[in-house]
Amino acid sequence: MMEQLIGFDQSLLVAINSWNSPFFDNFMWNMSDKLFWIPLYLLLVIMLWRRYGKHAVWMVIAIGAAAGLADFISSGIIKDWVMRPRPTREPALDGMLHIVNNYRGGKYGFVSSHAADTFALALLFSLLWKNWRVTLPMMLFCLINCYSRMYLGVHYPLDILGGLVVGCICALAIYYALHKIRYTRAVIMPELPAKEKEEELSAWWNYAPLLMLALTMTAGCFV
Repeated sequence: MMEQLIGFDQSLLVAINSWNSPFFDNFMWNMSDKLFWIPLYLLLVIMLWRRYGKHAVWMVIAIGAAAGLADFISSGIIKDWVMRPRPTREPALDGMLHIVNNYRGGKYGFVSSHAADTFALALLFSLLWKNWRVTLPMMLFCLINCYSRMYLGVHYPLDILGGLVVGCICALAIYYALHKIRYTRAVIMPELPAKEKEEELSAWWNYAPLLMLALTMTAGCFV
């Protein structure tokens, strides 16, 4: 059963990696670069400050903690424990993968720290902001990052799935912790008046992540 699962995982990765072109080589390379997403990260900080004022500092710390914890668990613990070679380091796949810019990644790939980090960030921010117009682009941001790792051939689909699980657990754990530390929910996440809530739902800030996502993806096509 395990051999069949691993075989399917490899076959699916090879199929995804084979759907390539020079244009998407450049695009996926940029989408996989964490530094390329700095404008989006800055926007999220501004959004939290805009909505929650001084209380936003705790949310920014929480999001950083969730992403950092996800990265530590995935890269610092699980990869060295499981020791599953990346596809680019797997002898059985030698010559079968399309390698971009000679990038092969580290030695081990399970679980994907990219998937864990981005999903922890995206999920926790979505839980804090509480608006589907923001949640959708945040999930798309995570999806693009995850797909780029498979496109580049440095992660299997199961690596990505494992990373998503780690990221989800970390985001939920930190979100739960926000309600248990001495700073009460009223301080950390103050309730907005009904009228202000209604205004927030129609505010352009709810569409800002989608706009930034579109601009970042557009830049990724040409840089």
